[in-house]
Amino acid sequence: MKKTLILTSLVAAFALAAGSAVQAAEMKIGFVNMNKIFGSYYKTKDAENRINEAQAVAAKELQDLVDVYKKNAETINRLSEELKKPELSKETKEKKEKERDEKFNEYKGQEKEIADFRQRRQKDLQDQAVRMRNGIVQEITALINEKVKSEQFDLVLDKSGNSLNGVPIVLYSKDTNDFSDDIIKQLNASKPKDTASPAASAPSAPAVDAKKK
Repeated sequence: MKKTLILTSLVAAFALAAGSAVQAAEMKIGFVNMNKIFGSYYKTKDAENRINEAQAVAAKELQDLVDVYKKNAETINRLSEELKKPELSKETKEKKEKERDEKFNEYKGQEKEIADFRQRRQKDLQDQAVRMRNGIVQEITALINEKVKSEQFDLVLDKSGNSLNGVPIVLYSKDTNDFSDDIIKQLNASKPKDTASPAASAPSAPAVDAKKK
């Protein structure tokens, strides 16, 4: 009786394992390389150029503020030296002291203005970069999801993603299951003729998993 129960349990376990294997074999799994797609999309380079232009404008504005700040410092130092002259009349000395104090107050205010400008523009540029990046990722994800629906994938994995230990999440996949090039072709179908090709060193995109809806 005991042997019969053991044999029955083994048969049931084998049947369950076999059923799971068949079910897994029937799953349609696709793969994409989000870093490759992101870097190959012409809008990625366009976004990078716009950020660089905004950074150049911010740098010029900051330099203008710093130049005025330095000029005030030079004026303050000059007035301080002039006030050391013993031949100055009381009226002239008082006038220069007042001018120096006004310049000093302006100078201290510019220190705060420069610090605030740096912090504000840095945040603005970061926010702009994030918005552009998110917009591009949303476009890519939308096309992946369309592919998932049209070809009835059960699961799509990002080959460029790594685990918390830095190990690739996908260690191996057949090239026939990777449709990254198809997505890149679709994305660049609307590329204007005068748009430069994206650089190979384009920033990496975050890992994205797309599942059948």
